[in-house]
Amino acid sequence: MFFDNLGDALGLSKNSGCTIFAVPNNAELPLKNAIIVEHAKNKTSISIEQIREAIGYVSGKQKTDQFILIKEAERMTEQASNAFLKNLEEPKENYHFVLQTETPYNILPTILSRANLYILRENDPLNSAIDVAPEIKELAKKMIISQGKDYVELAEAISKKKDGAREYTLNILGIAIEMCYKSYFKTKNQQFLKKLPKLLKTYDSITANGHIKLHLVADML
Repeated sequence: MFFDNLGDALGLSKNSGCTIFAVPNNAELPLKNAIIVEHAKNKTSISIEQIREAIGYVSGKQKTDQFILIKEAERMTEQASNAFLKNLEEPKENYHFVLQTETPYNILPTILSRANLYILRENDPLNSAIDVAPEIKELAKKMIISQGKDYVELAEAISKKKDGAREYTLNILGIAIEMCYKSYFKTKNQQFLKKLPKLLKTYDSITANGHIKLHLVADML
């Protein structure tokens, strides 16, 4: 869903236990007395300890709206994201988690499925053109729809590239993630949502210098 003014964020946040706003990282969301969670200046990620501390505020009965704002939410580690997800399964009355991010497609898909997503119209990351070579776009599409034997053959073909194989593969995976994410929010087809965790895991594995063909097959199938 789209919204036009940052001033609307307060009202929109009250409608859900968890809301994701796709807005610039430096945008100021007008949330009253929000508890703010963000990565430390000397860190690049939001840790599980920070999320556990934030969740600790969500206890007992709350008569007025209390907001917990996680800035640059895509920086949550996998462990932090999973800890946060567990808290969403049993939302408490009048507590509202708000995630702010420029790249909502980097949020854990299972969190996305439990949150309301609002996109600032002038900063629409879902409607932006995918500026990439036709070959990469076509391979990304095949990565999303291929199964079984067809996918194994696709993985083998991708992994055979000699020069810049890792960068080439990550480029394909990155485009596949973006396409899959956009397709889900436009069609609400659960198949796209189910594909995202595998794509993200494969991307992370290969980024960490994992064997390209091994992870293309093992993580995706």
